[in-house]
Amino acid sequence: MTDAELVAASLNGSVDAYAQLARRWGHRIAAICHSKVRRADVADDLTQETLFRGYRSLNTLTDRDRFGTWLMGIAVRASLDWLKASERKTVVFTALSPDKNVDGVSRSDHVAELEHRDECRRLMREVECLPEDLRQALMLYYYEDMTYRQLGELLGISAATVNARLTKARLILRERLSPSMLEPELTTE
Repeated sequence: MTDAELVAASLNGSVDAYAQLARRWGHRIAAICHSKVRRADVADDLTQETLFRGYRSLNTLTDRDRFGTWLMGIAVRASLDWLKASERKTVVFTALSPDKNVDGVSRSDHVAELEHRDECRRLMREVECLPEDLRQALMLYYYEDMTYRQLGELLGISAATVNARLTKARLILRERLSPSMLEPELTTE
């Protein structure tokens, strides 16, 4: 079914139709939110907020074929609302207590897992520091596994511009995450 057909079914009371729209667009919305707020945990919350706002305001959508673009606009506004909020005190639940679920895992496996998590966190910090246009293209490309043409259509730019943004983002990340940047400097005295 097309987005327009699912919107019509949703407006006629089908909760399942909106659930299909949410599944279809959820990852893209998460990528947009993440690119705006630079925090994965907050992006997940904003994705849910966006989908809720979209459902609640579905009757205001004038062009049902442009549901995705309309929902992405809501995501941008929700992200900007969050960024403008004077107090954002989010505490990640996992930060409240150490991970207790390491029974049966060897120490070396646990250390390797922790190192992998650290590398992933470092990568995400660097991605979150990219300029917004590069960050948005990169996150949509990897969250959604979209082609350059599809990304261009979604963002309103050419496929060549998508390629240029992805190439530039990867180059910046390669420079920032080069092995010399990861290892502490050795000084001789």
